[in-house]
Amino acid sequence: MSLLRRWFDPIRSRWFYQKPSRQAVLSTQQGLSIYVRLDDVYSYLAVQQLVQLNEILSDELKPLKVIISRQAAAAPNGMSAADWQQYCLNDAKILAKQHRFGFDDSPEIPSADALQQAETILKNTPLTGQNFLHLLEDVFHMLWQQQYGKLRTLYAMASQHQARQDYPERMFKDVPVQASYFEFGERKYQAVDDLLRLTRRLKQQKLLIGNPIFLINHIEWREHLINDAEALNEVQALVPELDLYVALEDPMSWLLLAYIKEELANYYNIQLKVYPLSYQGRDWFDWSLASRVSKRTEVEFTPFCRPTQAATLAMARLFYSVPEAQQVDAMHQILQGVWTRGKDLSFPTHFQRMQARLDITQMTEQDVEALLKQNDVLCQQKHQPDLPVLELRIDGQRFVFNSLYRVWMIESIISNVLEEKYKNES
Repeated sequence: MSLLRRWFDPIRSRWFYQKPSRQAVLSTQQGLSIYVRLDDVYSYLAVQQLVQLNEILSDELKPLKVIISRQAAAAPNGMSAADWQQYCLNDAKILAKQHRFGFDDSPEIPSADALQQAETILKNTPLTGQNFLHLLEDVFHMLWQQQYGKLRTLYAMASQHQARQDYPERMFKDVPVQASYFEFGERKYQAVDDLLRLTRRLKQQKLLIGNPIFLINHIEWREHLINDAEALNEVQALVPELDLYVALEDPMSWLLLAYIKEELANYYNIQLKVYPLSYQGRDWFDWSLASRVSKRTEVEFTPFCRPTQAATLAMARLFYSVPEAQQVDAMHQILQGVWTRGKDLSFPTHFQRMQARLDITQMTEQDVEALLKQNDVLCQQKHQPDLPVLELRIDGQRFVFNSLYRVWMIESIISNVLEEKYKNES
């Protein structure tokens, strides 16, 4: 790491951490928009919330703009289109079950003919406002639940008796849309995962005329689903195992490891194992998101220096130089040193102090780069679009998920497994 970055990054990080996590006011000039694709399963979930959202929007944000695109963006994290599609279907099924969205038990991507018919219906309908949003939701249900007979009937009416309509709040634009998202004040909010964050923002700016009640089964940070002592003992007796694949230069690795270790692992007797990955180029991250997650998880996150490739290799060498039973605690201390104390472990003095702190008398002779590459392969085999990647094993079942947006699944899975256990025993 350059001398400039070593000195400048901690100063910049303090500024980011101390400034308000939200701007006082985001511009309402462009209103509120949602981008959807008819063949995007996240759009299918998102449109089920639009009628309720539109009902409580202030006049300043009405009409809600709906942008319908036919262009899919590239799959994330180097995934193939097929792997990404399968991931989305599986993930959406989990979200639907958790939040009680309407969803088919065996979802399929709508056929090309059905998508064309649906687009014609939406282009030609004279309905506006809430009526259009109801129609939009109905059309998505027809597409994703293979109600093609109903769709053909509507298509026949739209194509024979209606002409193309032109409303500014309803646009058909071929812009790349990976998954449905809202746009407000030149910021993007994932349509499902960021919906609560968006409504908190709107409420803060007094742009809602009612209380937003969405995703009622959402699990907040530091909220436990199981508090009964007897039930908790039963979960602990199952000895859940959690593997965590982390990029060492990604602050989310620190924030989530610290949160899971401090809040969940001891509470549920989760046997945690960490797999560091080779340098992933994730040291250019969203500073405001990291600061916001830090405050919501109550995990300290400043000052810091962004680890370079050399620094991540040094971190991995330290990690693999402690006994396996101590590696999770070691990784916690290493990441804490980097992300809360600004230690650059490619700098010999910082490295030696961390080595002493971890009580390492002899550095490992293992090929650390080879070990990291092995972890990369294991991680890639999980077919996940983002990092960190998590694999939870409990009661003979295996669950794989990823990123800060799915940490709530740890609580949800444990609760569901316990509920199934009770049902089977009765």
